[in-house]
Amino acid sequence: MVRVHVFNRQGDLVGPVDSPKLILNDAQWRQRLTPEQFEVLRSSGTERPFCGALLDNKMKGVYTCAGCGLPLFSSDAKFHSGTGWPSFFQPIAEGNVAQKHDHSYGMSRTEINCARCDGHLGHVFDDGPRPTGLRFCLNSASLNFTPSEKLATLADPAAGTAGLQKSRAPMQETKAQPQQAGSETQSHSFGAMQTAVFAGGCFWCTEAVFEQLEGVSDVESGYAGGAEETANYERVCDGDTGHAEAIRITYDPNRISYDRLLDVFFDSHDPTQLNRQGNDYGAQYRSAIFYADEQQKQVAQAKIAQLTQSHAFSKPIVTTLEPLAAFYTAEQYHQNYARNNPLQPYIQAAAIPKVCKIREKHPGLLKKNSAAGAT
Repeated sequence: MVRVHVFNRQGDLVGPVDSPKLILNDAQWRQRLTPEQFEVLRSSGTERPFCGALLDNKMKGVYTCAGCGLPLFSSDAKFHSGTGWPSFFQPIAEGNVAQKHDHSYGMSRTEINCARCDGHLGHVFDDGPRPTGLRFCLNSASLNFTPSEKLATLADPAAGTAGLQKSRAPMQETKAQPQQAGSETQSHSFGAMQTAVFAGGCFWCTEAVFEQLEGVSDVESGYAGGAEETANYERVCDGDTGHAEAIRITYDPNRISYDRLLDVFFDSHDPTQLNRQGNDYGAQYRSAIFYADEQQKQVAQAKIAQLTQSHAFSKPIVTTLEPLAAFYTAEQYHQNYARNNPLQPYIQAAAIPKVCKIREKHPGLLKKNSAAGAT
């Protein structure tokens, strides 16, 4: 038996509870798993970097063991590490992910395994973001993903034990919903992390710019400024919904400040163009800062005043300051669009020059990505 946390029929994470170990022979595992899953989970294989199906998944939900269904990681702890494998800074609950020393291939590493079926997941390293400083590096083939609104489908028989209490593990949402300004979920439920919402033209471009910054753990493309019922790409493109194509940046303020994010924001687009960026016309492409609280508003006002007084731009800044009522995540195919479509003509002409400009102007703010620390 193992002591783990599992989901009940209401979609709540509960525990710890006693659950029996899952022990099968190779023939049984081969019947249960795909060849790729068997290679990773049962033979400690490693999938090729940047090829895993879950690497760029930005949906809210839970990642479970592909071998036995045990909850392992929440989307709240997922971040973009640049290594080519899905990365998390902590498990969904203590005890669900086991660790052991791994001295294979002449290296000394810490292997991580599913606590219930001993399936190989990947490795854990000490170069992750706050609050843990850890990077749990996973193979997509070792995981299954369940969206937040379907967590009840993960109900485990062990959750039926009497006297269970709702877990305090960091899985806050039980259904998909827009995240309101000032809400606990806006900062991904971890006190050390904060969010910023900017609009500076096409979100394909702005997302690519901020993903490369040190201290930024996640960037989501989405819509801000309008109503929930019009928060979809087809309607926003009409230009009359009040929405702007925006990005939500999750960042560690101990590693990069809101003020520095504003520097990058103003350097990566033209804040003097009203309701447009280059050839992209319409209010959905406006330059806007959506502030979540009075402090963000004051910092943004001070930045605009500073740039105005220093004549940083030859024309007046028209960037609007708008209170953030809600941020609506865009359709999945918009996420990581520049990284997934580097040869697309628009990306070549518009996004890549912006990325390169920030690399040249702010080299000290960039992530020090490398392929070291593979799973």
